[in-house]
Amino acid sequence: MTRKGFVRAGFSTQFGISGAALAVALAWSAPALAQETPAADPAAAAQADEPEIVVSGFRASLNTALNQKRNETAAVDSIVAEDIGKFPDSNLAESMQRVPGIALSRGDGGEGRNISVRGLGAGFTRVRINGMEGTSQTGSSDIYGAGNSGRSFDFNVFPSEIFSALSVRKTTSADVEEGSLGATVDLKAPKPLDFDKDFTLSATARGVYNEISKKVDPRASLLVSKKFADGTFGILGSFAYQKRHIREVGYSAVDILASNTNGLAQPLLGAPAGSTISFPFCTPVGGFTYNGNVYNSPIIGLAGKGATAANCSTGNPRASDPAAFADVFNHGVTVTTNPRTGAITVVGGTQAFLPRLPRYVNSEQDTERLGGTLTLQFSPDDDTDISVDALYSRYDVTRRDNYIAGISFGRSVTNNGQPMTSVRDVEFDQNGSLVYGLFDGVDVRSEGLVDHWISDFKQGNLNFRHRFNDSLELTMFFGMNQSVWWGPKRFQTFIDAIDTDNFSIDFRDGGSVPKLGFGFDVANPANFSYAPALSDGTVLGGFSFQGKPSKNQTDNLTAEVNTDWNVTQGVKLKVGAQYRRSDYSAWNSSPYSADTIVRALPAGTTLADITTTIDGLDKLFGSGAPASWVAVDPDKWDQVFDFDSVRFCRVECGAGASRIREDVKSLYAMTTFDTGEDFFLHMRGDIGVRYVRTDMLASGYIAVSAPAGSTPTNLRGQYAQVLRGYDDWLPSGNVAIDLTPDLLLRLSAAKVLARPELGQLAPTSGITATTRTGNINNPYLDPIRADTFDAALEWYFKPGSLLSVAYFKKDIKSFVQRVTSQIPFNELGLPVELLDNTNTAPTETFTIGQPVNTPGGPLEGVEVNAQVQLDFLPGFLSHFGVLANYTHVTSTIEYILASANGVPTVTTTADLIGLSKNTASGTLFYEDKKFSIRATASYRDRYIRGIPASTGSDLQGNSPNMFVDASASYAFNDHIKVILEAQNLTDERNNLYIDSTRRDTLFQTRIGRTINFGVNFQF
Repeated sequence: MTRKGFVRAGFSTQFGISGAALAVALAWSAPALAQETPAADPAAAAQADEPEIVVSGFRASLNTALNQKRNETAAVDSIVAEDIGKFPDSNLAESMQRVPGIALSRGDGGEGRNISVRGLGAGFTRVRINGMEGTSQTGSSDIYGAGNSGRSFDFNVFPSEIFSALSVRKTTSADVEEGSLGATVDLKAPKPLDFDKDFTLSATARGVYNEISKKVDPRASLLVSKKFADGTFGILGSFAYQKRHIREVGYSAVDILASNTNGLAQPLLGAPAGSTISFPFCTPVGGFTYNGNVYNSPIIGLAGKGATAANCSTGNPRASDPAAFADVFNHGVTVTTNPRTGAITVVGGTQAFLPRLPRYVNSEQDTERLGGTLTLQFSPDDDTDISVDALYSRYDVTRRDNYIAGISFGRSVTNNGQPMTSVRDVEFDQNGSLVYGLFDGVDVRSEGLVDHWISDFKQGNLNFRHRFNDSLELTMFFGMNQSVWWGPKRFQTFIDAIDTDNFSIDFRDGGSVPKLGFGFDVANPANFSYAPALSDGTVLGGFSFQGKPSKNQTDNLTAEVNTDWNVTQGVKLKVGAQYRRSDYSAWNSSPYSADTIVRALPAGTTLADITTTIDGLDKLFGSGAPASWVAVDPDKWDQVFDFDSVRFCRVECGAGASRIREDVKSLYAMTTFDTGEDFFLHMRGDIGVRYVRTDMLASGYIAVSAPAGSTPTNLRGQYAQVLRGYDDWLPSGNVAIDLTPDLLLRLSAAKVLARPELGQLAPTSGITATTRTGNINNPYLDPIRADTFDAALEWYFKPGSLLSVAYFKKDIKSFVQRVTSQIPFNELGLPVELLDNTNTAPTETFTIGQPVNTPGGPLEGVEVNAQVQLDFLPGFLSHFGVLANYTHVTSTIEYILASANGVPTVTTTADLIGLSKNTASGTLFYEDKKFSIRATASYRDRYIRGIPASTGSDLQGNSPNMFVDASASYAFNDHIKVILEAQNLTDERNNLYIDSTRRDTLFQTRIGRTINFGVNFQF
């Protein structure tokens, strides 16, 4: 017995349909019923037209996906495995680049991590695995966010080989669960009764080579499927494994700061009491003259710093060139007067911008990814289908980052930073960006970071479908999944060279990345130190622990029931109910304070004994990178100082802990209709409404004091807990109209919502009483709601081919922004003990950042899509085909940068964060019976990564990029095929920048080209 792949009718459930809506649907279908046309069931028609999962080749997978798209009433794009156990790309997110409207966000090593859809970022997209919403969280380097602790889905957790298809639903229906403004992505694993043959085995073995890491790594997969009892029962298991050694090299500024950020203030001579003048660097010998008065900075005799007429600090001569110093100071001199006291504040260098921590980057990762599925399926007849699915994936990563950096530009006078640095030569462009700088008295640091994290996902679900008669069908679903992101270790080691001379930052060759000159041999450990800090604030190396061990865990449960009733010919009524629970918890750790003290190297141990070298950046990255630099070897450091002896504690030490539990109950009612082809226009569609009740529990721990001494004692704090709920009615409708047999018009409208990020909802806070600043989360955030409209015209002008254009508009009613406000402490609802021993009164005003609901704005765009089989061409040219798509999106969001008493005081208007105005993808492919080859280019326009940025800069952004990939295969026979794939053929680099005008580089790395080669066996 051969059965088609079964997808349960109604992945979610909710109730509510108006009599008017049902009447409209019946009216549409009435003419067809009067003509006694045969019943046209769109779901049945789609199922009848859908090929088996077993397709052969890239062209067949495209045709299968195109048929699925045409049969849908909503806007749905699909990607289908081109062979058993062979997804079109090595990464799920990278496969979706070919879908119109999707832009890819890459993480460490250039691997696809998550997606944005039609300008809406990953947090606005929901992902379902085998019909159940899933959560997938991973870590990453700090520049990419350090880790995902929200609702965004990280696709790189999963090996692509364990899935047979994915679909991207851009418009919703009442039977699709809520939670997405962008799209709902469905990942589907194969089922045993989907295959023609009673026994199927497919195995693939590959080697993966990258030109930066220069290693060949293994990747393998296996799928076995067997049918029993005349094809009524089947078992399918799949397994995939991959091990990678990734290396990424580049440059990072960490941030770009105005030169006054770490400047040093002193009394302004000849001005009212309390007046000050601030200087960004150490003044030249003889001082600097401002308004006829001569100033030395640091002030001669500055307590404990060793500043004299000849020295910026102890043993650090004043070497600033008078002209260079004046150039920095005069780039943006601001003068303000306190209207109450008359005190004058003069600040120099506010428009001279410098990298905060200019440094070269070497990042290496050892990754291990494995996944598997197990499915039992029983289908005694065409009316009944029961299946049990289990899925597991594990992604284990150890990342080792190393930096060689000038760190004085990110330091204040407290630890002898920029105010003790001399500027010998300097040049800025017309926007204030640094072109060239030569400095003395710069502290140079070799820093290492080890970050080990593991992401685990497991899911089990039960599917049941039974058709009682020609009119009534019942489907039920129950599933549970768990996502755990566990970080057992994240620690930093560093060695320092103090007050070095001839440090240079050079952009004069016109590139986006500078050449850094360190002025001494950074490969010699004798030039660095590792010892306890000095009493004057000088740091001589050390280590730190960064919130680990830590754990984020999300437990999801879904239960639903759906009914499908044929009311009359061409009209169905679907009614269902669903219950979902999402229980998210997170905690991190702090070390005992006694275990964080930097100890001197033991007698007889030198830096050479605990260090290694980082080699090869001069050839792999260029841009003046050193051929080698010395760095702490974490394993050798561990042998000397014993990492395992460090004691950690959690909330009892003041570390964070939070929990967000959401219980979502929903009902829906929806009618589907099909007028039949005898009606003057063949129309099919759905109209319905979904009712959703969300109940949320949010709790978090607010620490009051750190542990006393070396043990976690005397900690005072409090747990905060918030219970709240809200209701939503979400109507939706989709209609597909066959204007001609080949020309299809789609129209869709709906109300949708996306819930706020989990981290924003936790009732936790952190304040610094001495500076009267802090951040407080907001468990009372409302969902982001929107009204959506979509229209598309699709021309299926020949089999396997499509030309289409789509228009979409989303009226986003609200948005969530972190807004800075001035609020008295006693109105924050925080324990007053937070102010103990700080000399800060409860009535004093604090500058508080808090996520709040703000007005949204419109988002609209156009998609153009083409899939053309060139089989009309002569000879071998008939085996070619083309895929191409382009999306243009615009949005207008007002960002509130500051407010007072709830009233915005500083605003700016910009695109939605994560929105690229232009994205495009193109694929040229060739395929015959044995040979297949294709190349894909994907372009993403620049986009905003964050608003606001540092003082003096309006935003952080990502530069445009284009990645080119290729794939080829040759089948010797029906059982053996060789595979060759290549990623990033043009050696593209990803570039992050700050400020929309200056576009100063924050981060740029080279990931290199990656080659996959392997063989597939099928039996």
